[in-house]
Amino acid sequence: MNVLLLGSGGREHALAWKLAQSPRLGKLFAAPGNPGIAEQAQIAAIDPADHRATVDFCLKNSVELIVIGPEAPLVDGLGDNLRTMGFCVFGPNRVPARLEGSKGFTKDLCARHDIPTARYVRASDRLAAEAALEDFPAPLVVKADGLAAGKGVIICATREEARAALDVMFDGSFGAAGSAVVIEEYLEGEEASFFALTDGTTVLPFGSAQDHKRAGDGDTGPNTGGMGAYSPAAVLTPELEARAMDEIVRPTVDALAAAGTPYSGILYAGLMLTRDGPKLIEYNARFGDPECQVLMMRLESDLLELMYAVARGRLADAEPPVFSRDAALTVVMAANGYPGTAETGGAIEGLEGLSAGPVRVFHAGTGLEEGRLVARGGRVLNVTALGASVAQARDRAYEAVGRISFPSGFCRSDIGWREIARSGGKG
Repeated sequence: MNVLLLGSGGREHALAWKLAQSPRLGKLFAAPGNPGIAEQAQIAAIDPADHRATVDFCLKNSVELIVIGPEAPLVDGLGDNLRTMGFCVFGPNRVPARLEGSKGFTKDLCARHDIPTARYVRASDRLAAEAALEDFPAPLVVKADGLAAGKGVIICATREEARAALDVMFDGSFGAAGSAVVIEEYLEGEEASFFALTDGTTVLPFGSAQDHKRAGDGDTGPNTGGMGAYSPAAVLTPELEARAMDEIVRPTVDALAAAGTPYSGILYAGLMLTRDGPKLIEYNARFGDPECQVLMMRLESDLLELMYAVARGRLADAEPPVFSRDAALTVVMAANGYPGTAETGGAIEGLEGLSAGPVRVFHAGTGLEEGRLVARGGRVLNVTALGASVAQARDRAYEAVGRISFPSGFCRSDIGWREIARSGGKG
């Protein structure tokens, strides 16, 4: 079958690489893509924000499945329009995509259905938000309600820091995303990412990972979209994973189905593993980035078959996903200045021959200028490796990082450190 993959980041490159391995694949198109994705897919000159052009392209090219990678088109309702035209789509419609598009929507759903999460207050103006601060002891968390590219969360050690965070939210720094805020109690514990496939009725677990959000080693510096990840997250034990499914993910899927807005696609639950069990931090309505990269490295099942089953509402008939027992780890190479104003245009060399065996280099924010590979975004490359342990995967990934020339970039040197420390350095 012909498939259109929408997106241009490292997540989409990993999806393209895995989709290209399916014997059922006819032609793989990607829009807008990147130089790495172009190695697996034919780049289509369409903008995913242009719903009419996307529909016309799919009709003209006999596309049978559309995979929507990033969150913005999902929240914008692209899935609704494509389904109205009769296409199979992997990714939720506009209303269920609000799980990511509005943190307040998700928190209210959790409150109605007794889904464990942090205590919270929603506020749509500065005065109400400041008044709500008095209901929370420090530390506390201030979040932009809308989409903020993974950066709209500020952990505040004091109420003074929280007031400064509100200034940032309401002064327009996060655009429309910060026009309303969610104020939450601070949860103690360790974070983990848990993924599930669902067609709105059937729900299947799809692996775990642990992301590294801070820009600097030792989890210091500003929050980013993610500086690296590893999978599986051993801290999310089978018992905790079962609780996450039973107490968080399935009740969410059931609630949306009961409301007449079923969720179809991948559901990504960011969890805090507290002394009382897993609690929901937030949902994403798509694969995580860079978590997707490590999941695709470990996935042994046919991704296209699974996505098509979800899109057709036939997930109950599909074989559950199978993952390698090996660990995978990815290191993000970012442009200097990220997560602020990133330095673009920097030359990248040394990738030849790196994507072989247990190592893959996924392109994220790259482009071509006069035939040379250059940085075009904040997060530029995802250097990813498999290993018998997290430590071995880390060593292989950083060995590959050391062979890449990217003078205007940087990366963290400690991805996977928690898991490796837990295992006494053996990972």
